[in-house]
Amino acid sequence: MEQRKLAKPTDQRMALLRNQTTQLLWYGRIETTFDRAKEVARMTEKILTKAINTYLDTVKKVETRLDAKGKEMKVELVNDGPKKLAARRAIMRVLYDIPELRKEKESPESFKARTHNIKHPLIEKIFNEYAPKYDLRAKENNNNYGGYTRIIKLGLRRGDAAEMAIIELV
Repeated sequence: MEQRKLAKPTDQRMALLRNQTTQLLWYGRIETTFDRAKEVARMTEKILTKAINTYLDTVKKVETRLDAKGKEMKVELVNDGPKKLAARRAIMRVLYDIPELRKEKESPESFKARTHNIKHPLIEKIFNEYAPKYDLRAKENNNNYGGYTRIIKLGLRRGDAAEMAIIELV
């Protein structure tokens, strides 16, 4: 299947699609032109499929560490397996990194406590929120294919008469 050119050079088109895909996965819904929405849906479906197929690949490891008093204690660590790590890196190549924002009326100390171990919040959201949700939905409906996005046509934009659409995660 051929990709739409969207009247842009390749580098600009890819930057636009990466940005809109990132915004869609972060906010869950964006408004754009219909042709852009179709391309963003393709990219988003591929990213989510990759995450769904690998989110369960983890490796548990037990380490012995010394505490402050010199006493040995065992610590259980859960790391990404090789498939999940490869998928995570491939997704990070496609998406932009969005910083976590402070919530309204949240103190700087509580913000640091909430986000101290999250380096890539969007990637964590994809693997911890979206992948289990869509995997459960696929198992309930007995289908293992896409359908993670919905495109709703809005009509023509005033000014240039471009066909507008809302794309959202289902």
